[in-house]
Amino acid sequence: MKQDSSRNAAYTVECEDYVHVVEFNPFDSGDTGSLIAYGGNSYLVIGSCRFQEEDAEVEGIQYKTLRTFYHGVRVDAIAWSPETRLDALPPQIRFCTAAADKKLRLFTSDLQDKNEYKVLEGHLDYINDMVFAPKEGQKIASVSDDHTCRVWDLEGNQKAYFVLRSPGMSVCWHPEEAFKLMVAEKNGTIRFYDLITHQAILSLTTDQAPLMSAHWCLRNTYKIGAVAGSDWFIWDITRSSYPQDKRPVHADRARLFRWSRANENLFATTGYPGKMSTQLLLHHLGHPQEERINISG
Repeated sequence: MKQDSSRNAAYTVECEDYVHVVEFNPFDSGDTGSLIAYGGNSYLVIGSCRFQEEDAEVEGIQYKTLRTFYHGVRVDAIAWSPETRLDALPPQIRFCTAAADKKLRLFTSDLQDKNEYKVLEGHLDYINDMVFAPKEGQKIASVSDDHTCRVWDLEGNQKAYFVLRSPGMSVCWHPEEAFKLMVAEKNGTIRFYDLITHQAILSLTTDQAPLMSAHWCLRNTYKIGAVAGSDWFIWDITRSSYPQDKRPVHADRARLFRWSRANENLFATTGYPGKMSTQLLLHHLGHPQEERINISG
């Protein structure tokens, strides 16, 4: 990893393949570094990042590639398992990918000789998002353009199946209550499902489409955020099914919404890829002015 002289990025990693998706490991892996995965047309790379804010011996940032996996088909999404541990003997890396062939692939590796993957088949259209159960990591939930949300075990068996009214765009698991699942649909509806009764227990609406991304705030699980059309939306689910706050943010439509894992008032949005002036925007609910970071289109 080297320092970049442009103002758009502080550091860059040279990649041999197009990069379609990047995902940091949100779980504690038992190491001082932060695990990162990025996927392209044929390959998926696992790396480790160390930041000076977290390690006094690091100046700026250090990056190291740990393993490159041949994927054979375009990687559209990546989800990390909480079972990933670098302090285990041997270490274990586990993650799941969604690919352009409409299949999930569950990878398990010790970063040495053991490199296995299992194909999970069932979706009939492109898979937009998936997530591991955050406690034990023994189940995976996925949503697709086929108007379904499916829950799988690690053997590839479907354990639950929900029919949606439009393409599923985002899925999140409650960090503490393992029976609660949030599913965001492209028509602007966000539903919460009980995995014991297999019933919807709550719904939110943007009254705007297309909804492209939604996220559960892990620092305050009463907060939900999403982007639909050109706007971002924030809900407090203890108050109303209608947004507590909304603002226009990306002129060429918004694509992604992500809460900070450290601050319940901080979140990021991105514009649609391929536009002339795609931007990553950082927002703080206590400050009206967002910070803009340009991304080359």
